[in-house]
Amino acid sequence: MTTIKLTTIIDAPIERCFDLARSIDLHLRSTGKTQEKAIAGRTSGLIEQGETVTWEAVHFGVRQRLTSTIGEMKPPHFFSDEMVTGAFKSLYHEHHFEIKNGRTEMTDVFSYETPFGSLGRLFNVLVLKRYMTRFLKQRNAVIKSEAEAKG
Repeated sequence: MTTIKLTTIIDAPIERCFDLARSIDLHLRSTGKTQEKAIAGRTSGLIEQGETVTWEAVHFGVRQRLTSTIGEMKPPHFFSDEMVTGAFKSLYHEHHFEIKNGRTEMTDVFSYETPFGSLGRLFNVLVLKRYMTRFLKQRNAVIKSEAEAKG
């Protein structure tokens, strides 16, 4: 199991950050490079506890689908999503939000397991962990920018 933990400090209210992190529309804007689309389940707006979304995107030159469901949700401090079907052996993503020094601290804890045994573990070490970290950082930068935008 690989875990990526990222913390982003955002100068915006916690409620705004929480909603932007679960916005299907903002997610689509943050993933333009992978041609991501929401094709089933919740396909726009704010995803809620118990709902699913199926994403279609191109990663490593291959069109892929991943369906995830929103498990636990404690607005505006926490929600989790978990892969139901997709390319990973398992994937679990926690989204934590805390107010610190008048700003919102958004922390992602992204855990996944690769399929294909030793080959999958080697791919993870050589390529995937770095790729997923960059993907999450880009997404968080879009959330931060949108949350801090005036107007």
